[in-house]
Amino acid sequence: MSRDASASLRYPPYIHDWKTSAKAAWICSITLAPVVAWSIVLYGRSAALVWLVSVASALASEAVASGISRRWTLGDGSAALTGLLIATAMPPGVPLYVPALSAAFAVLVVKAAFGGLGANWMNPALAGIAFAYANWPVAMREYVLPRIVAGVDGVSAATPLTFAKGLAGGLDVRIMDSLRGASYPLSSFDSAVTGFLNDSVFSRLGARLPDGYIDLAIGLKPGALGESALIAVLVGSLVLVGLRLIKPVAPIAMVSVFAILARVLGTGLPGEAFLNGDALFSLGGGSVLLVAFYMAADPVSSPVRRRSALVYGAAIGALCFVFRRWGAYSEGAAYSVLVMNVVTPFIEKSASGMTAARARRRSS
Repeated sequence: MSRDASASLRYPPYIHDWKTSAKAAWICSITLAPVVAWSIVLYGRSAALVWLVSVASALASEAVASGISRRWTLGDGSAALTGLLIATAMPPGVPLYVPALSAAFAVLVVKAAFGGLGANWMNPALAGIAFAYANWPVAMREYVLPRIVAGVDGVSAATPLTFAKGLAGGLDVRIMDSLRGASYPLSSFDSAVTGFLNDSVFSRLGARLPDGYIDLAIGLKPGALGESALIAVLVGSLVLVGLRLIKPVAPIAMVSVFAILARVLGTGLPGEAFLNGDALFSLGGGSVLLVAFYMAADPVSSPVRRRSALVYGAAIGALCFVFRRWGAYSEGAAYSVLVMNVVTPFIEKSASGMTAARARRRSS
């Protein structure tokens, strides 16, 4: 054996990366902890049970899959993360069998049946969410007001997106003003903070911040558990990008295209002017940001190439806007990503073919 060959075998490995799949999954789960905690503050015991049942079902399903395959995988963190992500789409008072069965479907059918972590062809959590919407559509849309807003538990109310789609004509073209004019419930905290910002900041700029945006940012509105803390989601997304646990190309492309379309074409409010849609309301009123950074950027089911990721993310943003603007559900982000998960191999193949063609042209 030559000296070079001996050296190559004596000191392996040459490259070490701390970002194992297990560490990435556990860190991602930790970044969701503030969302979990705040949703429990807002909704109490019912929210805590949804989180607990979803994660427990995912872990139990992973244990079953591990026993069948004789390969222990509970420690990789993917099952726990799947359970958390499924719970983010659940209303606070959803029947507990919904997150339980959805998590089991995600782990056993979508992930384990196709070979386990790294072999699934679509995001398991999104598949579980779609499973829940397909089987229990009514239960998945039964939202309640946070206790801080209602003063009591269990007061049913529509989400801002659903309420906005049902507004009658003749209202103010600014969505938040329209919601307030239609007696949509807003918190006193929102009114106080908005008034302070208008008096101290926006009035000097000749602008005005409508009531309601503070409630959107901190989750004082009806919605799914994952929509309870938009600020925490943003912070968690920055952590994932900063640690290079996800590639930002796809989620940024998704959010950008969605926001541009919402600004240009509007949200469907009667009387809303062309090129004057409320992109801030569209981004803050649903789960777009959560889905973009925590699900669309899944390294297993998203493209690897930068150009492919750009196309993938932009297509998700466009589909999300179409589903929300004209679809049966006000929130269609999960279905948008699932559609593009199916198309991902074709995008990668096309990008690979274009790269090979350019290489042939340069060599000729």
